Amino acid sequence: MRVRLLLLLLLGLQPHASASDLEARLALADADRGRLLFGACRTCHYPEAVMGHNTGPNLSGIFGKVAGKQAGFDYYSPRFRAAGFVWTPQLMYAWLEAPMAMFPDSSMMSLGVPDAQDRADLIAFLMEATRRDAER
Repeated sequence: MRVRLLLLLLLGLQPHASASDLEARLALADADRGRLLFGACRTCHYPEAVMGHNTGPNLSGIFGKVAGKQAGFDYYSPRFRAAGFVWTPQLMYAWLEAPMAMFPDSSMMSLGVPDAQDRADLIAFLMEATRRDAER
């Protein structure tokens, strides 16, 4: 909880406002639109477990995983590897807004996703992709 709060504060986000904003946006989220938006992310990440890692870690089942600790992916920055927080939709929402603000030494090459509904749609897509993988 302390790490989550610290990360949100570093990004200048209100923790409770961010969570309620995301909750409202997820209620309206369109996972199919998120799939289309994920096209830019797919250059480095796969949302399907069967695909394994790419130049970025695999994102299947990302929620509930400890950041910087995916087995088989060895390219995390030292700071990311030591972060120790657990990915939640709220943290992903903050991360997607300004990834380089959270981890400036990351090798992730993204300026972020400034539109809040786009971020919610991406999260809905990742949640759906994880459910599909679990059903296989």
